[in-house]
Amino acid sequence: MRRFRGLVAATLVGLGTIQALRPAAAQLVVFDPNNYAQNVLTAARALQQINNQITSLQNQAQMLVNQAKNLASLPYLSLQQLEQSIQRTQQLLAQAQRISFDIQQIDRAFSTTYAPASPNLTDQALVANAQVRWQNSVAGFQDAMRVQATVVGNLDTNRTQMSTLVTASQGATGALQASQAGNQILALQAQQLADLTATVAAQSRAQNLESAQRTAAQDQGREQLRRFLTQSRGYQPQTVQMFHQ
Repeated sequence: MRRFRGLVAATLVGLGTIQALRPAAAQLVVFDPNNYAQNVLTAARALQQINNQITSLQNQAQMLVNQAKNLASLPYLSLQQLEQSIQRTQQLLAQAQRISFDIQQIDRAFSTTYAPASPNLTDQALVANAQVRWQNSVAGFQDAMRVQATVVGNLDTNRTQMSTLVTASQGATGALQASQAGNQILALQAQQLADLTATVAAQSRAQNLESAQRTAAQDQGREQLRRFLTQSRGYQPQTVQMFHQ
């Protein structure tokens, strides 16, 4: 009986030892669908954030490119040619012959050469003043024609510049280039207005000198007629010899 009990006890101890020595791999793995779905959703959100950051960087890069285009300068500059055209016209106006565009010189001329004919002047002085006035008129018309010829010569240059600037404005890559093209077109128009002003000034000067010459000639004619009619001696008959008698 004691031997049987000892055998049972030994058997139970052996079974316990075997159970304790079983490997952990024999345990079951449990799959959690909710946890898996949460992990997938988290990964998707992280990927979306990365895509948004990439899109933001692309937009910033494009914005920098656009800003660079807007800040790009126009490769064509017509300012130097416009200044040269204006300088040529100004030089012609400054080279006006005899009576120039100077207020003091004009005042001196109209107080002497174009002044009313004075009874104190001799006939020779009256004739000399008339000759000077005629020369002034001729010089005025010559100066006006020189200015007109210069302005006409600028027309072809202005046409080329206008075509180039319009083409540059239409092909501008940014706001700065378009603005610069527009400013140069305005400068070209200002130069054309300067040419027009110079032409009008030169033509008006010539016409004014001619009108002043005619007015002074009329006044001088009246003075010479007065002198002729008021001569103290009058007409004196004289004997003349004809046909070599």
